[in-house]
Amino acid sequence: MIEDYWGVSRKVLGDLKFLESLKTYDKDNIPLIIMKRIRERFIDHPDFQPAVIKNVSSACEGLCKWVRAMEVYDRVTKVVAPKRERLKEAEGKLDIQMQKLNLKRAELKLVEDRLQALNDEFEEMNIKKMTLEENIDICSQKLIRAEKLISGLGGEKDRWTEAARQLGIRYTNLTGDVLVSAGTVAYLGAFTVDYRAKCQNQWLAQCSKRVIPGSSDFSLSNTLGDPIKTRAWQMAGLPVDSFSIDNGIIVSNSRRWALMIDPQGQANKWIKNMEKVNKLSVIKFSDSNYVRTLENALQFGTPVLLENVGAELDAFIEPILLKSTFRQQGVEYMRLGENIIEYSKDFKLYITTRLRNPHYLPEVAVKVCLLNFMITPLGLQDQLLGIVAAKEKPELEEKKNKLIVESAKNKKQLKEIEDKILEILSLSEGNILEDETAINVLSSSKELSEEISEKQEIASVTETQIDQTRMGYKPVAVHSATVFFCISDLANIEPMYQYSLTWFINLYMQSLVHSKKSDQLDLRIEYIIEYFTLSIYNNICRSLFEKDKLVFSLLLTIGILKEKKLINEEIWYFLLTGGVALDNPFPNPVSEWLSEKAWAEVVRASSLSGLNGLMEHLEENADKWKLIYDSAYPHEEKFPGIWKFLQGLERMVILRCLRPDKMIPATREFIAEHMGNVYIETPTFDLQGSYNDSSCCTPLIFVLSPGADPMAGLLKFAEDLDMGGTKTQIISLGQGQGPIAAKMINIAIKEGTWVVLQNCHLATSWMPALEKICEEVIVPENTNVSFRLWLTSYPSEKFPVSILQNGIKMTNEPPKGLRANLLRSYLNDPISDPVFFQSCTKAEMWQKLLFGLCFFHAIVQERRNFGPLGWNIPYEFNESDLRISVRQVQMFLNDYKDVPFDALTYLTGECNYGGRVTDDKDRRLLLSLLSTFYCKDIEQDHYYVAPGDIYYIPPHGSYQSYIEYLRNLPITAHPGVFGLHENADITKDNQETNQLFEGVLLTLPRQAGASGKSPQEVIEELTQDILCKLPKDFDLEVVMKLYPVVYEESMNTVLRQELIRFNRLTKVIRKSLISLVRAIKGQVLMSSELEDVFNSMLIGKVPAMWMAKSYPSLKPLGGYVADLLARLTFFQDWISGGPPVVFWISGFYFTQSFLTGVSQNYARKYTIPIDHIGFEFEVTTQEATMESSPEDGAYIKGLFLEGARWDRSTQQIEESLPKILYDPLPIIWLKPGKSAAFLHQDIYECPVYKTSARRGVLSTTGHSTNYVLSIELPTDRPQKHWINRGVASLCQLDN
Repeated sequence: MIEDYWGVSRKVLGDLKFLESLKTYDKDNIPLIIMKRIRERFIDHPDFQPAVIKNVSSACEGLCKWVRAMEVYDRVTKVVAPKRERLKEAEGKLDIQMQKLNLKRAELKLVEDRLQALNDEFEEMNIKKMTLEENIDICSQKLIRAEKLISGLGGEKDRWTEAARQLGIRYTNLTGDVLVSAGTVAYLGAFTVDYRAKCQNQWLAQCSKRVIPGSSDFSLSNTLGDPIKTRAWQMAGLPVDSFSIDNGIIVSNSRRWALMIDPQGQANKWIKNMEKVNKLSVIKFSDSNYVRTLENALQFGTPVLLENVGAELDAFIEPILLKSTFRQQGVEYMRLGENIIEYSKDFKLYITTRLRNPHYLPEVAVKVCLLNFMITPLGLQDQLLGIVAAKEKPELEEKKNKLIVESAKNKKQLKEIEDKILEILSLSEGNILEDETAINVLSSSKELSEEISEKQEIASVTETQIDQTRMGYKPVAVHSATVFFCISDLANIEPMYQYSLTWFINLYMQSLVHSKKSDQLDLRIEYIIEYFTLSIYNNICRSLFEKDKLVFSLLLTIGILKEKKLINEEIWYFLLTGGVALDNPFPNPVSEWLSEKAWAEVVRASSLSGLNGLMEHLEENADKWKLIYDSAYPHEEKFPGIWKFLQGLERMVILRCLRPDKMIPATREFIAEHMGNVYIETPTFDLQGSYNDSSCCTPLIFVLSPGADPMAGLLKFAEDLDMGGTKTQIISLGQGQGPIAAKMINIAIKEGTWVVLQNCHLATSWMPALEKICEEVIVPENTNVSFRLWLTSYPSEKFPVSILQNGIKMTNEPPKGLRANLLRSYLNDPISDPVFFQSCTKAEMWQKLLFGLCFFHAIVQERRNFGPLGWNIPYEFNESDLRISVRQVQMFLNDYKDVPFDALTYLTGECNYGGRVTDDKDRRLLLSLLSTFYCKDIEQDHYYVAPGDIYYIPPHGSYQSYIEYLRNLPITAHPGVFGLHENADITKDNQETNQLFEGVLLTLPRQAGASGKSPQEVIEELTQDILCKLPKDFDLEVVMKLYPVVYEESMNTVLRQELIRFNRLTKVIRKSLISLVRAIKGQVLMSSELEDVFNSMLIGKVPAMWMAKSYPSLKPLGGYVADLLARLTFFQDWISGGPPVVFWISGFYFTQSFLTGVSQNYARKYTIPIDHIGFEFEVTTQEATMESSPEDGAYIKGLFLEGARWDRSTQQIEESLPKILYDPLPIIWLKPGKSAAFLHQDIYECPVYKTSARRGVLSTTGHSTNYVLSIELPTDRPQKHWINRGVASLCQLDN
């Protein structure tokens, strides 16, 4: 039967304390019977296994585990209990034995403790003894070190105390100094020495005004400079003057990359030397691989010099200029074009330009640090002094250079030593005397520094001695530097006049070698100066046009005299400008012979120092001064009274006032007096000499002028040197010719032949390529020594500066004068060719016409010298015109029985020469001149081609007989030979005088004229003066009411249109003057237009800004303003008093509208078509006023006759009186009528021009915009006579 425990189990399990009873079960005393039963029945039972029961119930599994545990425990306890009993017994015995042992141990401990105490005491005493011994040792060492330290640094005490005091002061002044330095670096780089100093002084004044501490003796090099660095720069070629040192500091401290304006290549040289060790790359924008070079330099952190940039920079380098980098994973990158490049912090960029005075637009200027590296007089003097000392006393200069290097090295070492000492002192912690190494370093440093200081003292003494010897030669350096600055200003006259410093220094060195030697220093200096100045003069003169040779001589003379402080600036400026003033309050006492312009100049001259009282003296001694005025050679006469002692410029100023036409000879005399006659005789053109000075790498440049063609001469020269034929390749540049020319050069440099590139000015776009060829292809190592590159070009802004500076420039102008011109024609091809000269069937007629044609050629060329009297527009008649005409004459004579004069006149007058002529009055003149030679009369023997008995066609003879005749002609021809009146010479001379002074003015810096006022003050006074005289604008609405547009009266429209034009002009003048005053005060921006107004007013010129809105006028500023005010008054009187009886024709802005108005009134009154109407002209006997207006037409006044005069008694035009260039015409009645009915008999058709220039822009009518109309003036001579005289009427004169 199966036992059933379920009921009991439920009861047991239902007991709340069941679990507790299990936990507290008395497991040590389980009855034996229970254990026996469990072991028999359960333990081995297969179902009483936890794993089996777990499947039924986890609680049951726990109970099973507990029962089994109890069984095991019981088994173990029964075995362990007896063993425990025995353990207890054994432990009791052990306890007793241990107590005995502990007693013994305690006794031993006492003994050990006592021994330890004795040992410790012994150890302590030993340590004490050692410490005392060490202290004695350290103390003695410290004594030795202290002695060393005191002796070593004791000497530095005073120096360091002083240095500390100075540093204290500098620390205080740091704020202001750094502020001004930052301003200098940021803003003043582009300016000149004087302007920088001026700005710095103003800033320092502002600092002290605002109580910002700053040094009283501020200098950029003291604040930011490092003497050792500076010394290194100077050894690398930076000039030694403070301006250049400041430039170096700006380059190294500016945050932007520097763009250096470096016409003399100083900066280029310095940077190349300074950065050579850092693997400098030199590039140009024209290089094909410049991008690659830049990319590499950016990555590897090497410096780059970008040279010869123009006025614009390539957009490609913009990221570099702006330093626009970005970071990626901790590395800096820059995007250049398409590529992204790693950017190295060590990268440096330097940019230089050869342009003298570039205008960089703001967008360029803000990205770079513009720097003016123009050489300064001081810097150049030092360089030249070094050269002369090295040549004259080489051993001294060598010694000095050695000393410089040595002292730079010593100073560097001293600085390093001091830095080391200070570093050790600052780093040592605790007591310095305990630092053995520090003390050793200090003492050895001290010894070294004493040794160096001794060396330095010896060096300083030697250097002083050397400098004294060098300074003996200072006059040479000062003089030569002055000469250089005279030359460098020439580029303002013509862009082709550029000379490099290297070229100048080469000439200077040659002069030192070739000039006369002497042991006496004074004499030697004199010889060098004399030789060098002449050498420069000759070399420069061969590259100047005739018109500029005297300018250069004068500049040279004045420059040298200025250096010696012998020139009064005020008088010099007056001589050039005649002073600037608006009106003259003193009436002219001698108006019958002295012009108003001259009198006004005399008045202004009287305020100059040394000329006070001139106008009073002239008034009191008018008759004596008139003798000077009337003299043929006034520059050689003695002036009356006290003025006879006047010398130099003062004398020239008086001459300028009275007889400006004689300024050229007077200038020549002045130059000869101070410099010698050599400087007024220009050296003759010498192709051989220029060739001798050249080398295979030096281009030879012909600077062309109208009428000059050097090719024939060059080809002949080539033949003489056996370089003719195929050895000389010629190409005329133009579109697409560049690559062909480059190919020619490449072949020629290998073969050693010549290349001639003609007309470089026509290929401006190819010029950079040519520059690159000259710099990189034509180099000594690749070029055959016989190779030469010849260039011809008219002056051009685009011509590469480097070629101009390094090349040999020559001008070869047509000779001046009729005789020279005729000889040139006869001595040149084709006339000089005997075969051609004799190959005509009608030999006699041929030679007559040939001579006549050459004479005509000479006349048309020479008439250019007379300005507008000669030709309205100076045409470039040249040899080719003559050549073709001569060939045509020969051809026609050979082909026709009779001479076809009409055909020849047409071909020569209308085609060959006439083809150039654009002004119809010039064409009329050309045909009139030609008619003297192409006419039947030429067939007579001894035919006179000019008034007088000198110029005639020589009798038929050999070629040589003609040459003989020409050689015997006078050198200078009378104006009558050209068909002009003798007064034309005065016009020509006046023109030459103006040209001379204008040329000189172009080279001078702008400067104030009188009384020591600054230019700004002068201009402010002038603008206020003009502004207070300018009336208000005309009120057009009021005028419209008074003078409405009506059919019967066209003059109302004329008036309104004129007022609109004048309002426009006065607005521009008023606005520009007000803006100018504000710009001077710094209230508005000084734009380039305003600056032009400023510069023009300073030299008494009318600003271009006004002329753009003005009627044509050649008057100086004072005359222009007076004339403008007179015109405004004329119209104001018209408005307030009705139309005038006599119209002042010169007062109109647009004269043609007035003439149209007169015709229109007549046409409408009599209903005749206006295009059938013309004018007849009646010159009245009244000079200024008339009783009443005419029935038809209008009275006009204000015209001046040039080239002739109006004879009041015969009422016709006659020859001018001597020295009276312009004759005012009386009132003229313009009588409109039907032009078909006019009789044109015994008249000269006289053109009327607005100004004496006569030339304007060609308008649609075929007339010049300067031309007004032609008036018919009665005459009893043929019209041809007056045409050749160049007679015209002018609305206004030039003063």
